[in-house]
Amino acid sequence: METSRIPGFYNMTVEERRRLLTKMENLTDKDAGYLFSKEPLAMDTADNMIENVIGTFQLPLGLGLNFLMNGKDYCIPMAIEEPSVVASASHIAKIVRNAGGFTTDATNRVMTGQIQVVGCPDFNEAKEALLKQKKSLIEAANNAYPSLMNRGGGAEDLEVRILNEESGSKYSQMLIVHLYVNTCDAMGANIINTMAESLAPVVEGLTNGKVYLRILSNYPERCLARARCVIPPDLLKTGDFTGEEVRDGVIHAYEFAASDPYRAVTHNKGIMNGIDPVVIATGNDWRAVEAGAHAHAARDGVYTSMTVWSKDEHGSLVGELELPMSVGMVGGSIRVHPIAKLAHKILNVDSARELAQVIVAVGLAQNLGALKALATDGIQKGHMALHSRSVAIAAGATGEMIDMISERLIEEKEIRVGKAKELVEEYKK
Repeated sequence: METSRIPGFYNMTVEERRRLLTKMENLTDKDAGYLFSKEPLAMDTADNMIENVIGTFQLPLGLGLNFLMNGKDYCIPMAIEEPSVVASASHIAKIVRNAGGFTTDATNRVMTGQIQVVGCPDFNEAKEALLKQKKSLIEAANNAYPSLMNRGGGAEDLEVRILNEESGSKYSQMLIVHLYVNTCDAMGANIINTMAESLAPVVEGLTNGKVYLRILSNYPERCLARARCVIPPDLLKTGDFTGEEVRDGVIHAYEFAASDPYRAVTHNKGIMNGIDPVVIATGNDWRAVEAGAHAHAARDGVYTSMTVWSKDEHGSLVGELELPMSVGMVGGSIRVHPIAKLAHKILNVDSARELAQVIVAVGLAQNLGALKALATDGIQKGHMALHSRSVAIAAGATGEMIDMISERLIEEKEIRVGKAKELVEEYKK
C-alpha cells in the first residue's frame, strides 16, 4: 500500500473502485473475482462453517481511507450497513493524517482462561495449595497445547481469587483460577478452553473441591491496544466554527459521556460503529470484542466513556482510546471466508497486535467524527444526507433515479420514505 489517500474515491463507480484497488494491492484474478462475484461465499463453504445453512447474508463492504498510523498507510475494509460511518472515519483520518497521523501500540496477546472451583473445605488453604503449584500448573497447561510454545506463545502466569468469601451460601462462594496465555496471532478461544479443561482434574485434586466452568474470559485485561492522536485547532475549523470552538465542543461532549452512563452508552456505541465493521470484515468475533470493550468501560465500577479527549499545553486536541482487543490472524473463519482473507490482504498487517492497533485507531476516528458533528452542525445533517439514498431505494427507486430522488429529499429537507414514494411516482409519470 503506497498511500491510503485516494482523492475522489467516493465519486468513482463501484467497478472503477474495484479496478483501482486491484491495481494498488496487486490482487490476483482469484482475489478480485471475489469482489465481483454475486456469491463470494460459496454455499458448500458456508454449509461447512455453521449448522443448518439455508443461505448467506451479506453486508456492504467499504474502504476506510486516509489512515496513517505510526508512519504506515492503511486502506481499511469495513463491513457495515449504516450510512456515514465509513465516510466519517475517512474524513477524520484525513484530518489526523495532516496532523501527523495516529500513534498506536499494544501489549502482548495475553488472553485469560477461568476455572471455577466450588465446595472446597477451606478456600484459603485451597488457594495457597494452587499458588504453591503455580509453576507446575503452567507447565501442565503448556503440555496440553505444545504447538503454541513452538510459535513463541503459551501459558505465562496464573492467579487465584476467592469470590463471595463472606457469603454463607454454598452456591455463591467459589475459588477462581485465572490462567494467562499468550495466544500469538490466534484469537485463542479453543487454545484457552483446551488448557483450562486439561487442568481441571489437577485443580480438583489440589483443592478438594469440584470444578464446574473452565472456559476463556471475553474480558482479556492483559490484551490491550491503544491509539492516540494530537490535532492542532486550525485543522478542526468547520464552517462558521473556529478550531478552538470545535475542540472545546468535543471535550465538553466527552465530559458528558465520562460523567453520565446514559450518554456513555451512545458515545461508546459510536466508537464500536468504527470497530465492529473492521472486526467483521477480517473474520473476527465482533461479539467478543464488544463484550470486552464494554466491560473495560465499566472496570472501575461505573460505566463511562471508552475514549478520553483533552487539550494539551499547545492548545491541540488530544484523543486517546485503550481497549482489550481479542482479535486474531489465524483460526476460526479468518482463513476460510474468502472476503475475510481478502480483507487481511488489503490491510497488509503482519500480526494480530498490529491488527488490534488498526482497529482501535478506527474506533478513535469514528468517535471524533461523531463528537465533531455533535459539537457543530448536529449529527443529522451529514448522516441524513447519506441516509437519503437508502430511503430512496426503500421507496422503490432504481438506477439513476436513486440519485435524483436522494437530491430532492435533501433539497426539500424531507428525508422520509413517504416523501420518497411520492417522488418516485412523480418521476415514473
